[in-house]
Amino acid sequence: MAEEKGKVCVTGAGGYVASWLVKLLLSKGYVVHGTVRNPAIEGCVGVFHVACPVAFGDMPNPEVEMIEPAVTGTLNVLKACSETSGKRVVVVSSVAAVLVNPSWPRDHVKDEACWSDKEYCRATMNWYYLAKTTAESDALEYAKENKLDVVTVCPSFVIGPMLQSTANLSNLMLITILRDGINTLENTLRPFVDVRDTAEALLLVYEKPEAEGRYICTSHMIRTKDLVDKLSSIYPNYNYPKNFSEGKDEHKLSSEKLQKLGWKYRPLEQILIDSIESFQDAGVISNN
Repeated sequence: MAEEKGKVCVTGAGGYVASWLVKLLLSKGYVVHGTVRNPAIEGCVGVFHVACPVAFGDMPNPEVEMIEPAVTGTLNVLKACSETSGKRVVVVSSVAAVLVNPSWPRDHVKDEACWSDKEYCRATMNWYYLAKTTAESDALEYAKENKLDVVTVCPSFVIGPMLQSTANLSNLMLITILRDGINTLENTLRPFVDVRDTAEALLLVYEKPEAEGRYICTSHMIRTKDLVDKLSSIYPNYNYPKNFSEGKDEHKLSSEKLQKLGWKYRPLEQILIDSIESFQDAGVISNN
């Protein structure tokens, strides 16, 4: 049995990433509270803020429906943490807060120095990207002003086995490739990371005293066609897309900073096999 390491709070504990984080924390001997109400934070040795509103498509009022809840929710957690002392707060952001920067040189790999351009996100109506960028930048600014120990982690497309019965958005993309018989897909270069490796990254930046600032969390870059080819070589009986259009807006990301901290990740083939078997077990796709 793992040695008890104290109590931590996890927001959004029923979500995809958070559920794997809770599982990992429990296995390492932490006591987990799935709330950040002030009485719950009292006595905690750390806080993981994972919850965030996710919505795509038409939004009549994106400021109210997405941006304000993301920013206010994050700041409320940090304010609650400010009232007690000595704890590290890990805030889960997203590569959405990194990717949309037209000023970044196209041939340069994006690292933690790259931030999505808020005004460009607003002009192009990339509301999710704007929400994540604003929430993360405000969190780090609040931490600086209030001397709060905050580290942010920016995962890419998070895939992998499910602990719940419903799939997250990134897994839905995989499921669509396997299940929906799509004729044509855009051959985009996509960054992926396993949900279990993401949970390990969150615990790593929490436990390492030298962790600071923000960390990009991504493991594999692969084009859609190469992904389909790899899937079909392992599971040949699904109805895969046959045609691929030229991809655009490609981004190359680096997790070198996180790896220097000691982060390791699973091979892509293992991630895909574990994902597909999980989808089959959950009845989300047929067992071909």
